[in-house]
Amino acid sequence: MAETYARPRFGQPREPKNRVDPGSRLIGVLDFVAGSHVRAVAFLTLCGLLLFLPGFFNIPPIDRDEARFAQATKQMVESSDFVDIRFQDEVRYKKPVGIYWLQATAVETASVLGLPRAQVRIWLYRVPSLIGALGAVLLTYWTALAFVTRRGAVLAGLILGSSVLLGAEARLAKTDAMLLFTVVAAMGALARVYLSWQRGEDPAHPPWTWPAIFWTAVAGGILLKGPLILMFAGLTIGTLAILDRSATWLWRLRPVWGLTWLLVLVLPWFVAIFWRAGDAFFADSIGGDMLSKLAAQESHGAPPGLYLLLFWVTFWPGAPLAGMAVPAIWRARREPGAQYLLAWLVPSWIVFELVLTKLPHYVLPLYPAIAILTVGALERRVLSRSWLMRGAAWWFVIPALASVVAVVGAVTLTRQPVFLAWPFVAAALIFGLFAWWLYDDNRAERSLLNAVVAAIFLAVAIYGVVVPALTPLFPSAEIARALRNVACVGPKAAAAGFHEPSLVFMTGTSTLLTDGSGAADFLGQGSCRFALVEQRSERGFAQRAEAIGLRYDVAARIDGYNISQGRAISIAIFRSEGTQ
Repeated sequence: MAETYARPRFGQPREPKNRVDPGSRLIGVLDFVAGSHVRAVAFLTLCGLLLFLPGFFNIPPIDRDEARFAQATKQMVESSDFVDIRFQDEVRYKKPVGIYWLQATAVETASVLGLPRAQVRIWLYRVPSLIGALGAVLLTYWTALAFVTRRGAVLAGLILGSSVLLGAEARLAKTDAMLLFTVVAAMGALARVYLSWQRGEDPAHPPWTWPAIFWTAVAGGILLKGPLILMFAGLTIGTLAILDRSATWLWRLRPVWGLTWLLVLVLPWFVAIFWRAGDAFFADSIGGDMLSKLAAQESHGAPPGLYLLLFWVTFWPGAPLAGMAVPAIWRARREPGAQYLLAWLVPSWIVFELVLTKLPHYVLPLYPAIAILTVGALERRVLSRSWLMRGAAWWFVIPALASVVAVVGAVTLTRQPVFLAWPFVAAALIFGLFAWWLYDDNRAERSLLNAVVAAIFLAVAIYGVVVPALTPLFPSAEIARALRNVACVGPKAAAAGFHEPSLVFMTGTSTLLTDGSGAADFLGQGSCRFALVEQRSERGFAQRAEAIGLRYDVAARIDGYNISQGRAISIAIFRSEGTQ
């Protein structure tokens, strides 16, 4: 892309020759915000908030990963132990400490500011993911500036920010949005080092800024998710070294100073956890978690090709344009800019396809490269004019399918038609239809912008209205609400047959996870105790209660759906006689 060829090349920063229709209001907005970096950053931040905030505050904890991360952080805050990672009494050594520190910072800050019950507000634990998602969008803009115009960089940020997968991760208290943030920072800095070498710029005195960003981002990625970020950078560097038959540009990264700085950042906690737990963390995180993914871990196995199929949904609304850009990207594969982005994308994608364990978010750190490649083709007006243009219909198909599934699902689960979502669904369908009908090679920007607006309305409808209304999917929230309304002070709970992490997070770290017999014994040990017994465990509870002479009442019964196990559940809340 950015290089020293005399004639324009694919993705070289330049103003497009043929301006799109200036009468379009959306194009007018794009023209305005592309006039300065400040406006571009403000615009992308605003769009990110519109895309990520619906549902952010009012969707209950999602089982199981989000609730596990949040509960482990909650225990750190409760115990003031910010070295060890635990879920109740069990160690949780699958991931390093980075995300727990970030979540704990958000919770502690809210507590200091006087927010009541901060430790059980799940949205506080999601704040790092929101910041990571917004930061990744802005860093995609920054990275894209090395390859395309400012206008194109804004479009690349919009494509990533509006993608279905990032929208989901921005609302989950997990590592993946923050990992994306660190990966884009590292790869953006690496891109500038590589392209400056390709252009022969200042070989004697390379700047310190890019190496500092790269090594700091790598350190952050390691503290978040272990050595995974090293795979993205390492495969990119190795691929470029093979293609160029040279890796001398790596000295511009100042590797000696960089590695020293990396160790300064990451070693203190690794030494502390080794001092605390010996080699247990390394055995669990590397052997028990990372290497086990080479097999089908936790029933998430799938054959190669799954990520390619999921891409058309998870990268929507950018997926149709990405498909149309593929022929042009292939033709430009040996130009330095395209070569770098493909080196970022292709080797890691192949690795993920070959690994048996597959989860949609694994490939998220590769999506910025796809967004920038797509915009490079869009700016050159070299999108495919073949049968691939039929993919423009996908801009309408996804909102249509998502709307039908959301409304039908809501009616099935709650017997309510969620009328509040319908205007937003209609707007998403209209803008998706505009994106499809208006598409041609010269108006691709306008179609993309219409699709982004459709994505905003769809996010409001799905995340902001429909999902929070699906209360049967969140039985832990209903149980916690019932326990908060009891008359006695300091209720204690034991759960039988329903052991989801969200229940522990919502009802308290001391919640006992047991069977029906254990729940009866627990209930008989004092007042202000409650047994949360799933229907399949009620027989064991009743038999044990009869055997020990326990007298109890039914405080409430909550019917719902366990999304982790994919089955309907019915949970009775039993209390010892006399407990209110």
